[in-house]
Amino acid sequence: MQKFNTLFKTSGLIFLASLCFNVSAKQIEKARSIYRNVVIVEEDNIRCMQFETRKRNATNQTCINLDDKNSLVFEYAKGTLAGLALNPTPQRVLILGLGGGTLSNVIHQISPQSEIIAVDIDPVVKDMAIKYFDYQENDKVKTEVKDARVYVKRALVNQEKFDWIILDAFNGDYIPEHLMTQEFLKEVKSLLNNNGFITANTFSSSELYHYESATYQSVFGKLLTYKTPAKGNRLIFACNCHNLEFPANINPQLNNQLSQYSVNYNLILQNITDKIDWDQNSEILTDQYSPANLLK
Repeated sequence: MQKFNTLFKTSGLIFLASLCFNVSAKQIEKARSIYRNVVIVEEDNIRCMQFETRKRNATNQTCINLDDKNSLVFEYAKGTLAGLALNPTPQRVLILGLGGGTLSNVIHQISPQSEIIAVDIDPVVKDMAIKYFDYQENDKVKTEVKDARVYVKRALVNQEKFDWIILDAFNGDYIPEHLMTQEFLKEVKSLLNNNGFITANTFSSSELYHYESATYQSVFGKLLTYKTPAKGNRLIFACNCHNLEFPANINPQLNNQLSQYSVNYNLILQNITDKIDWDQNSEILTDQYSPANLLK
């Protein structure tokens, strides 16, 4: 298992570098779930939700600025919301991985007519999101507490469709293995309407980089990527369409709305690229050929 451990050590360094909190942070609450300890901490008016895992110390999953709750803390969240340029008024949005509910809250504020379904396996995460991060549920915003893969399979059986699917599920170490495979991504693509698109939050550097990229490419073809300038995240944009392109300009109303959440669309657009910087001959991740099996 040496190489497998090296993978998560490598990914962990990125994760820790970009998402770890100072050990002096004040602990507000710790709650145990069947998956992990979920901890709420605060420092310098930044409140974060952390997941404690057996492999390493707690890592931040979501943060808010208590002095300005509209000012997004994570660059990847800003990049994700730039996806509204592709469809400013998506009819249905599926978010796999709730965290503090930041993405759901902002999308709802900008596009209140959109139906948003957030899925998370851990009921404690939902409770903490409501209690500490102002996560809102209403007739347009709903939460499903279940495994993302299970939800996707049931949605396919029910012939559901979505305009935008956001993949943002993490277990504290990395993306769960069953949410990285070609089979899963094919299921996700089947949930998309024509011209529907996905945004997937991954990392800029890990031993999985080539495998992940080749797997997404095998399902979606053309990929657009955005690497956060100061952190270690990489967003993958792909669609159920012939060609995915971000518009050079967006309407002033949307631009103003995004700017209220510290999203600079033009700056993000400059860093979105279709450049292929991975080995296209890399092995594809499948349900039988998982990261654990691949890298042990």
